[in-house]
Amino acid sequence: MNTIRLRLVAFLGLYLVLCFSSHTMLQAQHSPNLSIMPLPAHAQRNAGSFVIDGSVGISLEGYGEPRVVRAQQRFLSRLSAQTGIPLWSAQGNKPNIFIRTTGPSAKVQQLGENESYQLKVSPTEIHLQAANPLGVIRGLQTLLQLVEISPSGFVVPAVEIDDSPRFPWRGLMIDSGRHFMPLDVMERTLNGMEAVKLNVLHWHLSEDQGFRVESTKYPRLHQDGSDGLYYTPAQIRDLVEYARDRGIRVVPEFDVPCHTTAWFAGYPVLASGKGPYHIDRNWGIADAAMDPTRDTTYNFLDGFIGEMAALFPDAYFHIGGDECDGKEWDANPSIQSFMHAHQIKNNAELQAYFTAKVQTIVAKHGKIMEGWDEVLQPDTPKDVVIQSWRGPESLSEAAHRGYRALLSTGYYIDLNQSAAKHYAVDPLGGAAASLTDAEKQRILGGEAAMWSEYVSPETIDSRIWPRTAAIAERLWSPQNVQDVDSMYQRLDVIAQKLEYYGIQPVAVTNLMIHRMSGSSDPAPLQILASVVQPPQGYARGDLGAYTSLTPLNHLVDAVPPESEEARRFLNLAKELVEGNATEQKWQQARQSLTLWRDNDALLQPTLAQSGLTKELVPLSTSLRMVAEVGLQAIEQLQSRQSITAAERDKQMEFLKKSQEPQAVLLNMVAPAVAVLVQATGPK
Repeated sequence: MNTIRLRLVAFLGLYLVLCFSSHTMLQAQHSPNLSIMPLPAHAQRNAGSFVIDGSVGISLEGYGEPRVVRAQQRFLSRLSAQTGIPLWSAQGNKPNIFIRTTGPSAKVQQLGENESYQLKVSPTEIHLQAANPLGVIRGLQTLLQLVEISPSGFVVPAVEIDDSPRFPWRGLMIDSGRHFMPLDVMERTLNGMEAVKLNVLHWHLSEDQGFRVESTKYPRLHQDGSDGLYYTPAQIRDLVEYARDRGIRVVPEFDVPCHTTAWFAGYPVLASGKGPYHIDRNWGIADAAMDPTRDTTYNFLDGFIGEMAALFPDAYFHIGGDECDGKEWDANPSIQSFMHAHQIKNNAELQAYFTAKVQTIVAKHGKIMEGWDEVLQPDTPKDVVIQSWRGPESLSEAAHRGYRALLSTGYYIDLNQSAAKHYAVDPLGGAAASLTDAEKQRILGGEAAMWSEYVSPETIDSRIWPRTAAIAERLWSPQNVQDVDSMYQRLDVIAQKLEYYGIQPVAVTNLMIHRMSGSSDPAPLQILASVVQPPQGYARGDLGAYTSLTPLNHLVDAVPPESEEARRFLNLAKELVEGNATEQKWQQARQSLTLWRDNDALLQPTLAQSGLTKELVPLSTSLRMVAEVGLQAIEQLQSRQSITAAERDKQMEFLKKSQEPQAVLLNMVAPAVAVLVQATGPK
């Protein structure tokens, strides 16, 4: 065992060196580009660089606003953390960073406000200019991302940037209903959003599993529907102001008429069914639905929406409207009589009736209604904003019919899809590409969606970041910014810089691995964790029994949605098969596979010692066997020896089976080895 451990340590050291070398070469290939995200609309790299040291001084010029002062303070704090240089004296130094704000922004941030800025960096001075504080906030984040280490210390490359967003609505939806997200999580999320220039926090605040806002008008909503986990009005006001300081609007969502079981725990009179109702602990679409035929339902909603409209200053108010199965309506004789009397043919028309009434209430309280696809009906008022979860066709239809709309399909970050897959989705792609220019103008942008069935406050950072930065770039940068390799290279840089914003998913992963292993030396488990990832889509719900009370503390919860090591190895395997790889590349692949093969002997004796890791025994064995097949394939490819078609098919069948979930995890080395094996057969 000691011999194996020594070999493993040696291989691991060489493996990390090779990975670092590969990453460095990749960076060198893209050196003319800027390692920032989102990429600016226009940028020109010039000669030289501005040195960051203790002599940095800042001058605020033009329009004065406390928000600009606080943005400057955050900038200096992050710059100090990023460089290790204390900059507390920056305001007393001779200015060499000049920030000019031409005028004010709206008291309550508006959709479509000017967020443009101009940044010019020379070896002696930095000039940032913007029309209002929003542009200053955006430009300061670009400046922070430009900071890099060099032989001269920390520097900012000389550059001229003229930047503005492609879409005015660039959002992130956080579901606090299914799993409650404490304020520190929400603040960290807003910090990350500021870093990548997202400007809308869509806050999903009610669900079958929890009602998350204290209501003074209807206190049993939070008393009976939250398990004691809710936000007070004072906390919400503070968070809204925290977001505004970072140039981010906060749009609340209270989902009606369905996803409302938690409402009925305190107010069953609102429901269409007989009850009794309790907070739902299970995932899926519940049958519970508000009764759309009673005046008392709308009187209640009038009072509630009025209270919430006063709490959230943004012009938009999201009423949900998704996934009503209509079963309670079908089973209620009174509702069926109402439908017959009012010539309402089906449940879709009944929901349209409900939505129209709610829209009137929302408008009464000075808000513009937003809802999911289902709220779009023949008579929906034209100022309603449609959020599409059904797909580009639904988005395109809304825009074609005269509605403003935004896209979430393809940006569901809870589905554990790759950054590349999200990056390929464009609000103006697909069906929207055929719209007229006027119709395209109605597509406001998009939102990443962080549904929280399988995330906790501990794990949510790793599910949001860094992939959401790729979505942020798609919504900010020009449409022709589509280089996936460049995106991944820059995403790696941004992931590191997000740590200075309090976002540390790698540290959380390591903490969870230490906890579940109970070992002072969890390196073997970390090696396994580096090449596995959760299943994509909605597969997890079919692989285990989960409720809102299920602990999310297994390896599937600890690892990120996308294995970076496995992605790089897949790219390496493709390079080897293409026949142009250097000897160093072959050696790198061999060392990686050897590491994964030998890891099993070290890991197996420890797995059974923990109730959280014993499920990983077959997965570790699978990784060893896949690595053995990969090593054999490399020897055959490099020596130009072919195997028979039958042998290749047998190995491919094994690799296909190895890609099936084990311990609710995917062995992501298997697809890369399949690329190698496929190339070993007869030509």
